[in-house]
Amino acid sequence: MENRRESKLLKRLDLSTMVIPLIAIVLLCAVFMLLPEQSKNVLGVIRSFMGDDIGVYYVLLGVGAVICSMYMAFSKYGAIKLGDLEKPQYSTFKWGTMIFTSTMAADILFYSLCEWALYGNNPHIVAMGGMQKWAPTYTLFHWGPIAWSFYIVLAVAFGFMIHVRGREKQKFSEACRPILGDKVDGIWGRVIDLLAVIALLAGTATTFSLATPLLSAALCHVFGLTPGIALTILILLMIAFVYTLTVWFGMKGVSRLASICAYLFFVLLAYVLIGGGECRYIIETGVSSIGNLVQNFVGMATWMDPARETSFVQDWSIFYWAYWMAWCVATPFFIGIISKGRTVKNTVLGAYGCGLAGTFMSFIVLGNYGLSQQIKGTLDVVGELENGADIPSVILEVLNTLPGAKFVLIILVITMIAFYSTTFDALTMVVSSYSYKFLKGDEEPDKKIRTFWAVMFILFPIALIFSENSMSSLQSVAIIAAFPIGIIVILIVASFFRDAGEYLKGK
Repeated sequence: MENRRESKLLKRLDLSTMVIPLIAIVLLCAVFMLLPEQSKNVLGVIRSFMGDDIGVYYVLLGVGAVICSMYMAFSKYGAIKLGDLEKPQYSTFKWGTMIFTSTMAADILFYSLCEWALYGNNPHIVAMGGMQKWAPTYTLFHWGPIAWSFYIVLAVAFGFMIHVRGREKQKFSEACRPILGDKVDGIWGRVIDLLAVIALLAGTATTFSLATPLLSAALCHVFGLTPGIALTILILLMIAFVYTLTVWFGMKGVSRLASICAYLFFVLLAYVLIGGGECRYIIETGVSSIGNLVQNFVGMATWMDPARETSFVQDWSIFYWAYWMAWCVATPFFIGIISKGRTVKNTVLGAYGCGLAGTFMSFIVLGNYGLSQQIKGTLDVVGELENGADIPSVILEVLNTLPGAKFVLIILVITMIAFYSTTFDALTMVVSSYSYKFLKGDEEPDKKIRTFWAVMFILFPIALIFSENSMSSLQSVAIIAAFPIGIIVILIVASFFRDAGEYLKGK
């Protein structure tokens, strides 16, 4: 009986979508480890070309995604209901927490604590009016409407494809069918899906490199541990254990973990906001930054620095748009799946509302607390980073100015682990669906397949921590992968408008 079940599962799997990307990433890892300098130089040249010479491509995609999302919401398409449920499958709170915690990973906490300082004295920031006004504004810009628009336009397209059209191929290629037709069943569909999975693996394998050093440093500081590779591996295995365990509980597990993660997140923010003694400064700087962003959004979104006076756009904004696109492969599928029973308008506006509320709160509270210490002269965070200090140690300095600093660090560590676990749980669910030839919209992938991907997601970072150069190189691969992903995104959005238009005509 068990053998028969295994045989049926194997027949349903698209093994090439599982095996080929894995082989590609393993080969890249091997090249980066054996030839670190050469591979780094080659990737650096390609990355520079894409970010500098054709950077306008990413900028136009970002602006276009925001416009498309608004058109989806406020045009005739906004009334389309994603599925035939009388009311949404999940309550607004559960839906919102799953969107935020399952798409951000722990990067949101890491960057909230340090991003303002990374470009605090940048010539572009100085020329525009200084760190106090523009550093917190740009953090909201880089994690704001453009970033979320990439997710939202695809979430609507995938939600329509799965819940309205009832298509049983939960893949990028299937979303292109209204434009490409039967070509998605051939080589073109195969190429689209392989590019998508490779981009996803490259992106997820490097995201751990951002916040894991901070987790390690925080644990060492609180418990007097010795930093090193062994501790980093232990942290990764701890994260893997949590989200692999949750995998066995399916979407209920994801929902429950997302709620826990959200509560931890709010506790952390409340403690820093109230306990840090900078409540007035944090709130006033936050309100000022939002106003500044709204007033200058169009200019910030389209400024290309054509004379390359500072290259701030190329170093930061284009980097972010490319990285968000590399992550577009999985998270929009998850948002689309959990949006069953909602209208397109509700999905667009609700996702913007929940996503921006979470990211803005994080950057306003955590970022502006650190900025307050810089402005008051308590710490010189920007100066230390410019002199080569590592980011985790500087973040610890900022958090040590809080009362009960060790308690804060413990909450931070637990919240970061919860964020990582929730995000990778959702990614595991999506990439497992990718592994099937056919899968119904309300059907969850087999637990064995989800466990396979859960293990794969953690093995790559463990393998790569032994080579710092390979970390940087693989991150470049993720950014370079965003170039073809951008073209696919355009195809998917165009396919949605064609398919949804025909659907409305037939009603």
